Amino acid sequence: MYEKLLTLEEVREVLNTSSAQVYALVRSGALPAMKMGGRGQWRVEKSRLDEYIERAHTETATWVKKNPMARADTEVDA
Repeated sequence: MYEKLLTLEEVREVLNTSSAQVYALVRSGALPAMKMGGRGQWRVEKSRLDEYIERAHTETATWVKKNPMARADTEVDA
């Protein structure tokens, strides 16, 4: 059975971001999507969105480990 194909608006709601950001993710290939129909409307498989979210979590965790916050005793008070 097929899973629901999400519109970019539905993806925007899930990610709680702007329409422009979702479009940029799709156009860059970071979030796999497909165009369909005569007007070329974008659709995203829910499983692809789930994979994107999981990948973003993993990449962020890696970044955080490589870029720890400065120790409190070395921070400069503003």
